[in-house]
Amino acid sequence: MKFSFKKMWTIATKDFKTYFTSPIAYIVIAGFLLIMGWMFFFNLSHFNLQSMQFKQFGGKGTSISDGIIRPLYGNMNVIFLFLVPFITMRLFAEERKMQTIQLLMTSPITLGEMVVGKFLSAAMLVGTMLLLTLFYPAILFIYGNPDFGPILTSYLGTFLLSCCYVSTGVFFSSMTENQIVAGALTFAAGLFFWLINWASQSTGPVFSDILDYLSLIQHYNNFSQGILDTTDVIFYLSFIGLGLFFTNRVLDSYRWRS
Repeated sequence: MKFSFKKMWTIATKDFKTYFTSPIAYIVIAGFLLIMGWMFFFNLSHFNLQSMQFKQFGGKGTSISDGIIRPLYGNMNVIFLFLVPFITMRLFAEERKMQTIQLLMTSPITLGEMVVGKFLSAAMLVGTMLLLTLFYPAILFIYGNPDFGPILTSYLGTFLLSCCYVSTGVFFSSMTENQIVAGALTFAAGLFFWLINWASQSTGPVFSDILDYLSLIQHYNNFSQGILDTTDVIFYLSFIGLGLFFTNRVLDSYRWRS
């Protein structure tokens, strides 16, 4: 079966533009920047206060990476956990509700092109939101001397982790025509894979390792420390791939039933 990147990109750009024809993108981006701006200001103020206190007592203090970058991007991942369901809930659910999914099913595009195109549209919006936060590290470089490595890997890890949320959202959006249900299920699934390793302390060593491996946030820890481990990258890409594969299966089943 042929896979046309041109058709896939057409779907992605079309859906990406659709976000900005409704209030969804503006509300999500505005809320995201408002919360992140407050967190950046709070972390920066707290870091400066701590640095002054350490200097008074002759201490070295914490680095910018540990005092600002790690908590800032760690909180950003939590915010995306809440915001991504609003981004993905309409992707297929709205198509099913408006019955326009039938046109997509009969159009000269494959299910794979459709699914990847929808996924990319939401991933592009997440990427846009991340680009809008570049002035935070810019401020740090102007007034300080932060390590570039942790900033770069934090952005990469946050984008990959958010894309895991997106693939989950695409999957649940394909299962229902109710956008609220799709959004709620996406949030619940994201939270589950975030907290799944909490149970590792009460299980045996084998299950403990499995639960730690399945935890989304566990694989982000290396990124936050400036470490780029291929194991973490492969896990995120595999998680995304599975989400898109299951979405393809759901749509294929829907096509045969309709």
